[in-house]
Amino acid sequence: MKYTRLTKEQLEELHSEFINFLASQSIDKDEWDTIKKNTPEVAEQEIDIFSDLIWEGVLGNAKYLEHYSKNYIFLFHCTEVHMMTIIIHSLVPDVDLLQKEGLQWLSDNLFTDNVEVQRGQKVFADDRNAEIFNLVKQGAIFTDGDLYQQMESILEK
Repeated sequence: MKYTRLTKEQLEELHSEFINFLASQSIDKDEWDTIKKNTPEVAEQEIDIFSDLIWEGVLGNAKYLEHYSKNYIFLFHCTEVHMMTIIIHSLVPDVDLLQKEGLQWLSDNLFTDNVEVQRGQKVFADDRNAEIFNLVKQGAIFTDGDLYQQMESILEK
């Protein structure tokens, strides 16, 4: 398995897609029930293959991610070839960017000496999707890119 198995909730949400996946392998409901009962390891393999297919699709379409921690916000823009980053770092240890108050503080102090903003870019070394998946495993979330684009336009001025 390349990524991780989808959770039970995710599989339930993707129920119709999973049925289509099984149908593409000529597995109907009766046969699937038989596989689950008689060869559960084969059923597990099918779920793993389906999970990887879903992850490949999601990761392949990923353009923006964000990762928040107490003193940092990492903004990522992923193209086919490289990943651009904007890193926002609060230099005031008491500020918690995971809280509403911390984000308000950041808004008020973005252009002061209390906040450090860095930009970076790297070419995907190997497997673009695997690198993005590693960010997700570390807590990054997929976004529409609004915050990245706002920061990008502010930094361009």
